[in-house]
Amino acid sequence: MAEPQAPLPAPADLAPLTARAVVLGERIDTAGLERRDAISTAPLSFRVADGLVVVFRYGVVVMIGLDPLAEDEVLRGVAPRVLGAVSRREEETIRLAARDDQDEGVQPDGVIRIGALSPDKLLVVADAVAKSAALASDERQVAEVFDTIEPWARRLAESGRSPGGRRDMIRLIGSALLVQHRVAERVAVREKPDILWDRPDLERLYARLEDEYELVERAETLGHKLELIGETVTVMTDLIDTQRSLRLEAIIVGLILFEIIITLSQMMTGAAH
Repeated sequence: MAEPQAPLPAPADLAPLTARAVVLGERIDTAGLERRDAISTAPLSFRVADGLVVVFRYGVVVMIGLDPLAEDEVLRGVAPRVLGAVSRREEETIRLAARDDQDEGVQPDGVIRIGALSPDKLLVVADAVAKSAALASDERQVAEVFDTIEPWARRLAESGRSPGGRRDMIRLIGSALLVQHRVAERVAVREKPDILWDRPDLERLYARLEDEYELVERAETLGHKLELIGETVTVMTDLIDTQRSLRLEAIIVGLILFEIIITLSQMMTGAAH
């Protein structure tokens, strides 16, 4: 990680800064986005006007202190580097109070106080809000899979038979496995930002943000849901295998009966002669 540069200039009126995290896709290739004036390389962060942009490889861009026009320009610049772009972008916005005379913490109105404004602190904030946005995107994808699985499970419980055809089941299995793969690879929520290795004094700020967004709890809940999806996929696969075995057995029994009928017919014909 590059050495942090001078503090960002604070707004003259000390109004709260806005930090906006946007999920653009599954991955962002930062190889072509390096800049000489980068504040850090892991994650890649650089200044835009009086604000800060932080690009995370797991598909999230965080923009702090930028106006809407500058934000749109940044997103357009990053878009060509996005892999697996999402059709629906998940966003999360928070407000930051950056003043030397304030302690760190969360105010009743939701504004997060970060004390004196510095790039290091903003990197910590960006890490937390980026993880929160990524979790929100993953939670939505998992919820969509559950919305598909729930009617299937209900019909199975009511009728005792697997609803839908084999192709529908395979399509549902594919959707569930795809979500499992995407969510498992996206972001390790328990990993702390790299800046904390150089600035252990920022551990408290990160811990407060981690608690505010319930990052660990949400990740654990998401993990349990993924396990349930995995178990459902196993059940569906077993049902497909069972149905296939039953069909094969029925075909074999049919062939045996056909052979018996042919044999009996030949015996009866021979006896008649």
